[in-house]
Amino acid sequence: MITIIKNVELYTPEKQGKKDLLVIAGQIVSFNDNIELPALSAIPVDIIDGEGKILVPGFVDSHVHILGGGGEGGYKTRTPEIKFTDLTLSGVTTVVGCLGTDGITRDMMSLVAKARGLEEEGLTSFVYTGSYQIPVKPLTTSIMKDLLAIDKIIGVGEIALSDHRSSQPTFEEFLKVVSEARVGGMLSGKAGIVNIHLGDGKRTIDYLIKAVEETEIPITQFLPTHINRNNEVFTKCIAYAKMGGYIDFTGSEDSDFWEQQDGEIKVSKGIKRLIDAGVNLNNFTMSSDGQGSLPLFNDKKEYIGLQVGSALCLLKEIKDCVLNAGIPLEIAIKAITDNPARILKLTKKGRIAEGFDADLCLLDSETLNLNAVMAKGKWVVKNGEPVVFGTFEIK
Repeated sequence: MITIIKNVELYTPEKQGKKDLLVIAGQIVSFNDNIELPALSAIPVDIIDGEGKILVPGFVDSHVHILGGGGEGGYKTRTPEIKFTDLTLSGVTTVVGCLGTDGITRDMMSLVAKARGLEEEGLTSFVYTGSYQIPVKPLTTSIMKDLLAIDKIIGVGEIALSDHRSSQPTFEEFLKVVSEARVGGMLSGKAGIVNIHLGDGKRTIDYLIKAVEETEIPITQFLPTHINRNNEVFTKCIAYAKMGGYIDFTGSEDSDFWEQQDGEIKVSKGIKRLIDAGVNLNNFTMSSDGQGSLPLFNDKKEYIGLQVGSALCLLKEIKDCVLNAGIPLEIAIKAITDNPARILKLTKKGRIAEGFDADLCLLDSETLNLNAVMAKGKWVVKNGEPVVFGTFEIK
């Protein structure tokens, strides 16, 4: 199949103006002011009118509990596995799965199997090895072997720090994990990133700063997430990003609630603070924490309630950035396209460029509502509705 999207406002994620885009066999071939093909009767050509639409790269969600998460309130609070359309209707074409608090009833074999299932259904998928806990429980016998032997494993995480649910590792134990991830990444040609869950404890990012200051580990080995948890954590993470570190916002479908409940920093406000502080705008990302539990604890750290993360928050936050906060789309969209793809070394992902995979999102130009999604050259959402479903989803 050949697809041409005509007269569309193109963001690669950089703004390119009105262009035509050519896709052949699941790959982006070119974009130009006008693309016309000679009639080839043997090869069908799908021509899409992009007038009134914006075309951006498919979203890269770098932190998703694809197996489900939770359990902080007992067995009944274990959140369910993610479905194929939970991701596609959110514009996600590449997903990175992880384990969280519960690395016992869910394990790495199941995580990799789920990732492979999503891949077979039509999405690109990867995973981190491990969970909140140190020592890490890898799929093989070590973190390095996981990175070298398992194609789906691209890093370690989410390791919990500064949180009452973490394993309270010593700095030396933490550093051992980081060093294995680094060398395993180097040997396998992968990012070997260490994805770190930041809690609201008083130590915040102390281990990261200490690792950078006292060892040879580069600051780019870490991707701390939930950096907008509260103002104290976020303020420290701005300083960390100015040192050259990567930082990951967690999006929310109900950011006003969490802002009032826990003092969370809305993504739009956070990005504006990054811009004002002069942070390198290639160094921030946003993920959904999809299907992860969003537990509520009282001052005694006692469980009192639960919400569930959703990948739908990604586009919601982008819309808030652009339509309400006045942040240019080409800056906001980097958080879920080019930046995570580059940081995680996901080649041919996160950009609209020659030779890249045809992972695309078509948005309404005025509302930024999701109109269509292409994953690996195949339309999975059209006119805001799924046209491809997961194996066990009701059509």
